[in-house]
Amino acid sequence: MAEAGKKPRQFRAEVRKVLHILTNSLYTNREIFLRELVSNASDALDKLRFRINRGESPKLPDLPLEIRITLDKDAKTLTIADTGLGMTADELAENLGTIAKSGSEQFLADIAAENAAKAKSGNGRGDDSAEGEEVVADAANIIGRFGVGFYSVFMVANKVAVTSRPAFGDDDAAHTWTSDGLGTYTVTTSDGAEPARGTVIKAWLKDDAVEFLEKFRVESAIRKHSAFVPFPVFVDNEQANTQPALWREPKFSITREQYAAFYKALTYDSADPLDELHFSVDAPVQFNALLFIPDSAQDFFGSDRDFWGLDLYARRVLIQHRNKELIPEYLAFLKGVVDTEDLPLNISRETLQENVVLRKISQVVVKQTLNHLEKLARDDAEKYNAFWRLHGKIFKLGYHDFANRERVTALLRFNSSTLADAEALSSLDGYMERAPEGQKTFWYVAAPNREAARLNPHMERFRQKGIEVLYLFEPIDEFVMDGLGRYKEWEFKSVEAASDDALKDFADKEEPAREAVAPLSDEDSTSFEALLARMKEILGDKVTDVRVSHRLADSPAVLVSPDGGMSSSMEKLLKVMQKDDSLPVKVLEVNRDHPLLRNMLRMFKADRDDKTLAEMTQGLFDASLLLDGYLKDPQALAARTNKLLEEAAAWYTEVRKI
Repeated sequence: MAEAGKKPRQFRAEVRKVLHILTNSLYTNREIFLRELVSNASDALDKLRFRINRGESPKLPDLPLEIRITLDKDAKTLTIADTGLGMTADELAENLGTIAKSGSEQFLADIAAENAAKAKSGNGRGDDSAEGEEVVADAANIIGRFGVGFYSVFMVANKVAVTSRPAFGDDDAAHTWTSDGLGTYTVTTSDGAEPARGTVIKAWLKDDAVEFLEKFRVESAIRKHSAFVPFPVFVDNEQANTQPALWREPKFSITREQYAAFYKALTYDSADPLDELHFSVDAPVQFNALLFIPDSAQDFFGSDRDFWGLDLYARRVLIQHRNKELIPEYLAFLKGVVDTEDLPLNISRETLQENVVLRKISQVVVKQTLNHLEKLARDDAEKYNAFWRLHGKIFKLGYHDFANRERVTALLRFNSSTLADAEALSSLDGYMERAPEGQKTFWYVAAPNREAARLNPHMERFRQKGIEVLYLFEPIDEFVMDGLGRYKEWEFKSVEAASDDALKDFADKEEPAREAVAPLSDEDSTSFEALLARMKEILGDKVTDVRVSHRLADSPAVLVSPDGGMSSSMEKLLKVMQKDDSLPVKVLEVNRDHPLLRNMLRMFKADRDDKTLAEMTQGLFDASLLLDGYLKDPQALAARTNKLLEEAAAWYTEVRKI
């Protein structure tokens, strides 16, 4: 056996292709080889433990189940040894000389197709490439997903020796598999005493991979990818994986302090989490999850836009950091891990099979998270409100989730006109309970803050009727309202879109701020119509019309959309998105019972071309623009205001004989 084994053997064709890709690609994440080798060692130890638990007796039963990594800078070697199941000579040749039916053939086909496309488009190496030197795509981000496994060691090594002694059977000899990764390998009988049981992989590192001879570099890679393998991993006799896989432990046995410590180690956050979710699922997919709600807000729409997702593990081994397929965007505030038994390491993320698995996991995670938030909102309103203030801006994106829209909507929170202050929050169900009989509309107004919302002229008749209005302070809020459309048969509508008779069925609850004025005579009504025409003439194409308002009680004027369409804040947001800085052309509605308009009527009747009347008309328009947040020329407004104040002061001193 030993003599015959010295004859070099050829790798199977698909293995040569894999090795070619590994050794010729530009890898940005070569530390993956450590994850693969440690995972293989852990699997060997797991298999040994299984057979021991089944009652079988291995060689050297007292030998500890462990993985040891040894670094030798002088020899430029990295050695990984385990005390696991081990392999015979035939198993070495079978396992390391071929590639299993693991999806890797599809991987090679995908790479070949991509390379062919690149070559065709002129991005390849041209027709002069040597045979076998195909244009190789960068596989750095997919190497760990296709089961390349052991062969990844050739990313960093120019020679590898695998010595293994089986833990069971009559064969007590150790055998060594050796290859330089260029197409051939040998299997020989080992003369040494090591390993006593299990497998030792010795890699002679390339000159550009000597970073992996540094202890801190290897330890960081172990902690990143293999921190939770169920066996101790020693690097130069010091254990590198000391954090337990807490998600695998029963919930009742874990303290809040342990959860907090795990969260801090996982996220590098200095504060404890606000809350945690810990659950295990057997169907439709088997997985464990430990998720956290941070006690700090994320800038999801800014610098943190790409830094979200859950860490995906397969049997305690990190497969992907921040996997975005496990949760929808509106749960992007969640931090944590998902560990599944049903996700093969060798599966391509591009295949339908894995997408189905991840989609099923995502559905369960969403369901469990919504269950948790509903319970929190029901049992601990104060904590839920704290969650909302931190993460509500992200959670609102759930209006896109059609399958869970009703549940997401019930969890939304808003400030409103009837609440005590800007910090108070209400659910939509709470709004419905407070609404007067007959109301079937959620009324809302968008504003930068509570005071601006309260002073919005469109709010006046709602205040007079005692109709609660939701305050929307975030730009996304109106998109949410439009996206939701309805909730429990109630529709969402902006106060700006309220028709003249929208509140006619509701009695007044508040006395007008001003005393009622005498109605205009028929003659004055005719003159007022003429005044409106004169104001339209003065403003020109800045407005589509000037008309009497039925929505104002205290304010003199307001701008409204001609067709009662989108609100001013939504219109302004869309203009910003489109980089359109033009002023909107709207209808100017005026309150003909307001003292200012009555005095303007008197001025008009005395002299329709009065210059002060023209200045007042322009000032009224500018003030309405200012309330809508559209004023582009504050200097002109200031100059006009100063001039009117100067004239008013002159009249006042003359009347008072000062």
